[in-house]
Amino acid sequence: MSYRGRGTNASSGMGVAEQSMTTYLELQRKKVHRYVIFKIDEKKKEVVVEKTGGPAESYDDFTASLPENDCRYAVYDYDFVTSENCQKSKIFFIAWSPAVSRIRAKMLYATSKQRFRRELEGIHYEIQATDPTEMDLEVLRDRAN
Repeated sequence: MSYRGRGTNASSGMGVAEQSMTTYLELQRKKVHRYVIFKIDEKKKEVVVEKTGGPAESYDDFTASLPENDCRYAVYDYDFVTSENCQKSKIFFIAWSPAVSRIRAKMLYATSKQRFRRELEGIHYEIQATDPTEMDLEVLRDRAN
């Protein structure tokens, strides 16, 4: 199944690499990854996988993997226990756009976000973060409950 045909966006021209979709589905359906970090490959004009984190990796491992001065998209599979003691999982889409990143990068990621986000079916929540406090684990906990 190729995503190339659907993967281009008239306004930004950004496609979605097939590996990006496959890796996301591994996180969503098979729980192979705790998180996936995506970046825009400007030469290929598509969103590609930069890094994945295994199921045992923590939220701190995830946040430490995001660059301090460049934009990224990320998906995080957040496991928690409800007040009724049920084990649940929610998938967060995080648009990471640090205040110190280049304006061109911020614009590129902003204009491509909706197109990419739409490809990822099954996302529960979206967070836009410009600094680490905006995507603190408490933020995820509050949104998920």
